[in-house]
Amino acid sequence: MFEAVEGLVAEHADLEGRLAEPETHADQRLAKRLNQRYAELSAIVTTWRRWQELGDDIEAARELASEDPAFADEAVQLTAERDKASERLRHLLVPRDATDAKDALLEVRAGEGGEESALFAADLLRMYTRYADQRGWNTEVLDATESDLGGYKSVTVAVKAKGIAEPGEAPYALLKFEGGVHRVQRVPVTESQGRIHTSAAGVLVMPEAEDIDVEIHDADLRIDVYRSSGPGGQSVNTTDSAVRITHVPTGIVASCQNEKSQLQNKESAMRILRARLLAAAEEEANAQASAARKSQIRTVDRSERIRTYNYAENRISDHRTGYKSYNLDTVLDGALGPVLQSCVEADLASRLEAMES
Repeated sequence: MFEAVEGLVAEHADLEGRLAEPETHADQRLAKRLNQRYAELSAIVTTWRRWQELGDDIEAARELASEDPAFADEAVQLTAERDKASERLRHLLVPRDATDAKDALLEVRAGEGGEESALFAADLLRMYTRYADQRGWNTEVLDATESDLGGYKSVTVAVKAKGIAEPGEAPYALLKFEGGVHRVQRVPVTESQGRIHTSAAGVLVMPEAEDIDVEIHDADLRIDVYRSSGPGGQSVNTTDSAVRITHVPTGIVASCQNEKSQLQNKESAMRILRARLLAAAEEEANAQASAARKSQIRTVDRSERIRTYNYAENRISDHRTGYKSYNLDTVLDGALGPVLQSCVEADLASRLEAMES
């Protein structure tokens, strides 16, 4: 499995040279892409070199053990350390989604359950924004349609890392596992009899696309403007500031009414549209790939119910990984890390199995 490292070391050295050239940084998008790849390869190269050094140290310790028994104990410790380095290197070499280094756009939509579902959508948004805060990420609400009781019929938020994230630590690499149907079991605020109801909200996670990721021609766009609406559908703006953009060739639509400025709404809608077009292109590519390739790229069926939030038992359960804990209150307050880690580990195990089979 480590045979591929030699080529990656050469690529790392080549990137180091390109990043030292001033002309590279004249194109900020190119520089960002090269820096992301350099950070990914740096983790591999550093671990690889440490693995090699430990091999040399173990050999030296074993040679000296005949003269001093203390070196035999050192050889055992070094071997354990090298085993850990070997395991980390195996994980780093597992092929990742090409979009794992990107920032993310999350869409949370109310589903079954009416007003209660909209309130749950607001709870999910709060959970994601607090989790992002804990990781030092920035969040920006691009579009939102509120319900009468302060929930969300739909809300789209951008999640951006500060600087270049470590491999597997970028927003999309982690939050992509949130895509799917989230089910909640609790007593709604609208329930007078104290009965537990079940409702659901849907989450769609997309990598945030840049101009270079998707090609959009102005002639392919139909742009409509209209007045923003608030809870209950009433107009909340006296000017046509809301924007709806339709990509005619695909029929994909993105709209935004969050800002008072038509220009700002158009810019936000274009960000959403680019992300949706990139996600659609990825899905099409995956559908055309072989079964083996798909198992390496997509290990979770995002169309199914993925998680249940049971308020009465303070329990959160992930139906894909079997993860279960009784700290729902803290998870909803942003402590989402262990839940996501169970998804990361399951995904990694599946990819390793696919590589070694």
